[in-house]
Amino acid sequence: MKAAVFHGKGDIRVDANYPMPKVGDHQVLLRVKACGVCGTDVHIHAGAQGATDCNPPVILGHEFAGEVVEVGSAVSRIKVGDHITVNPNISCEACDACRRGDVHFCDTMTATGVNHDGGFAEYCVVLEKQCHVIPDSVPFEEAAMCEPVACCLHGIDLSNIKLGDTVMIIGGGTIGMIMLQLAQLSGAVRCVLLDVNENRFPLAKKLGAELTLNPAKDDVPAELRKHGFTDIRVVIECAGKAQTVMDAIEYAGKAATVMIFSLTEPDCSIPWMPFAAFKKELTLKTSFVNPNTQGRAAQIITSGRLNLKDLISDRVALDDINEAFKPGLRNGKTVIIP
Repeated sequence: MKAAVFHGKGDIRVDANYPMPKVGDHQVLLRVKACGVCGTDVHIHAGAQGATDCNPPVILGHEFAGEVVEVGSAVSRIKVGDHITVNPNISCEACDACRRGDVHFCDTMTATGVNHDGGFAEYCVVLEKQCHVIPDSVPFEEAAMCEPVACCLHGIDLSNIKLGDTVMIIGGGTIGMIMLQLAQLSGAVRCVLLDVNENRFPLAKKLGAELTLNPAKDDVPAELRKHGFTDIRVVIECAGKAQTVMDAIEYAGKAATVMIFSLTEPDCSIPWMPFAAFKKELTLKTSFVNPNTQGRAAQIITSGRLNLKDLISDRVALDDINEAFKPGLRNGKTVIIP
């Protein structure tokens, strides 16, 4: 089969004769139909660490969907022909963290597309327990976005949004646009989005942002007062920069929750401002991967209540996968089509 193999920092090579994966008793074989390029893939490609350690050579790609073409002898829930979206994370289900329900903190967690061959290939083998069936009516490109939606959903769960709240999203990339929509589904009635790329503003407004601001040129506090955004209850930081983390703390209202959701560079640090947090009695939270939210994300996508189609900016053939890692292409979600 054809596969794009990651060999180390900056080195992905397409192999037209990569060995076809064998199906174990509890596994299914998928014909991959679409695989998203995640910020984690970009970090790993650049030589940084993902949520788990990556030891190349390995096929990356953990946001994917496909059609089942073979099932193992012990598989009972999944059948050939099913359309599947995959939860890439594999927990042991036996350690202390797993037994208390914190499967994302499993002592030995691994991930398809990071530690095991993933979706940047024509075929991929996964465990039955990783599979979530989706209706044939859901486009594979949107189904492939189930994993990032699931991660965002975990962040939303932790953000404590209440019906009627005002929410600020910092960063208008794919994750920020998903968060913008989920915040409204969770009860937010007013949303403001901050980004230095004003080309993202029309889509943000289409997806429900009442106000869009560019912190590089706008007087953000003055604009917030002008438009009546005086009680921001939740700030969700999705840009992954030291400055945007500090901005999230600065712009949060009193007794607000600040969700630092983004994946920063591993060595990123900020000057800590405990007095600013103390004075406003802020709750600072972070969110790690997608524990027990993949199924809910699949249901939300199936319901059609998220606009994911407009978030897909580029479709790249597997043969051209290196194009997907060029910075100029990442204006939205890039999807690899095997």
